[in-house]
Amino acid sequence: MPLILGTNSIKDTGYDVDNSLRFEAANGDYIRRENTGTDFSASGSKLFTYSVWVKRAKLGSFQQIYAIGSGGGRDYTAFDSSDRIEFAQYNSGFNYRLITNRVFRDSSAWYHLVFAVDTTNGTANNRARLYVNGVEETSFSTRTNASSSQAIFPNTQCDSYVLGADTDFNNDFSGYFSEACFISDLQLDPTSFGEFDEDSGIWKPKKITATFSNDSFYYEFKNSSAVGTDTSGLGNNAGTINGLTAVDQSTDTCTNNFATMNSLANKVTSVTFSEGNLKTNFANGRGGSSSTFGLTTGKWYVEMNITTMPADERFHLGVVPFEVQVADDIHNTSNQGIDLSGFNAVIYADSGSGGAVLDNFFGNNTTRFDSFTGIIGMALDMTNGTIAFSKAGAWVTGSGTTDTDFSNALKVNISTPLARHDVWHVACGTGNSSGTSGVFEMNFGSPSFAISSGNADGNGYGNFEYAVPANYYSLNTKNLAEYG
Repeated sequence: MPLILGTNSIKDTGYDVDNSLRFEAANGDYIRRENTGTDFSASGSKLFTYSVWVKRAKLGSFQQIYAIGSGGGRDYTAFDSSDRIEFAQYNSGFNYRLITNRVFRDSSAWYHLVFAVDTTNGTANNRARLYVNGVEETSFSTRTNASSSQAIFPNTQCDSYVLGADTDFNNDFSGYFSEACFISDLQLDPTSFGEFDEDSGIWKPKKITATFSNDSFYYEFKNSSAVGTDTSGLGNNAGTINGLTAVDQSTDTCTNNFATMNSLANKVTSVTFSEGNLKTNFANGRGGSSSTFGLTTGKWYVEMNITTMPADERFHLGVVPFEVQVADDIHNTSNQGIDLSGFNAVIYADSGSGGAVLDNFFGNNTTRFDSFTGIIGMALDMTNGTIAFSKAGAWVTGSGTTDTDFSNALKVNISTPLARHDVWHVACGTGNSSGTSGVFEMNFGSPSFAISSGNADGNGYGNFEYAVPANYYSLNTKNLAEYG
């Protein structure tokens, strides 16, 4: 069954999803729709369908996707601590419970999940059904079926619906939600929400054809000032938005998947990932992190926001080969990466048998990044083998000055080290062995930090602080399909 990397093999889907919402467990992010006495009817107490697209960030812990219930009693779905999907009702014991045998550990992909319940169904195995990317899950490590005509939530006693997890249910979620849709009174299959692409066979979203009634809602996260707005036409808006702000509205969606940093590809100590795996905190240690998407060709633009500069300005921004996992300085002999080394303000690459300075960043080694916090831009030309960097929007030139005109930028030849490997990943890191942490926020086009200006690439994708050079693009699946 194919995972969903957005349009990684097709540029246009015919139906585009504009927004997702980024949740961070450490912040206690959740959306809650409370029962005011009339919001939940008894008519949906034996049937419902819940559809949502999910991109994971944190693995290896119990993380709730949604819950509908009252106090300790609830119908819910979650990723368990083994990264399996759990779909259950708990009310002083489990009334039904399904836990998959399969695990779901790909934090680079979007998953479409459909949870469908009809306890009046005469076939016990059909009373609670789980679908992933258009295909029904039938292999479970635990399967307890609902009893015939068992009452479920929502009903008139239901307190709330929660996306993520609130103080009642705990187990907060880290990652992205898109197209969150609840249909009351109907048990539906995935074809109401998606379809297989004719050319690629990839499961993709489509305009929802289900009927919205009673307790139904549809959260598309289109309104950054009111992310809990129901667009079903019923007005079933979320009443409580906790921890989530306009900056958490993302354009990383199930029809255009943006790169993030890959927590699975890094075996370093003292690094913490947050904000949808876009923020890295290297706590008093040497190490690096690489992106989920690899590159072989094309021209790409990335921004890195330095929110905490490590000791001695020992930060790195560049690329590393697919064949290695970043475990130390990006450019050391083992990693053979290419990067801007903030310590001495040079562009650096490993030669295969020892380090080599490709070019002085400011024309000499004395000008560094003392006390700098802000944005470093990187223009990476994989086709012609060049790399250029900017500091706070000004490109470094060959004379060691800076210029806002990209045509004057120093474009360092990296074709020789590039030729040693086929696939490269964007990487950041720190060479700091002691002292302060290095905290970096990566922007591949859907940032986790506030942008004051707003600049897109030539295809209209991305949100960057500074202008994207002509013919350079943000790192997402639509651009990869065209230029990668």
